[in-house]
Amino acid sequence: MTHYHLPICTCCYAERIPPARAKLGYKTCMSCGEAQAKTRKHTIVPMPKSNYIVVTDRTLLLNLNSSHKGGR
Repeated sequence: MTHYHLPICTCCYAERIPPARAKLGYKTCMSCGEAQAKTRKHTIVPMPKSNYIVVTDRTLLLNLNSSHKGGR
């Protein structure tokens, strides 16, 4: 496979994506992918007697744990 058939990064449009990376489903080059990963901030929290929840707002995360309020 020549480099002309490799997909182009959808972020910078300057680099070609390696075949192994494209096979995994990535649409960006390594440098753009690392930059995007640093900007995303979230955590996954297990809820008691429920499923997991994705939290992106820090205040929501602080309000989920009521044991820290008032030292109860």
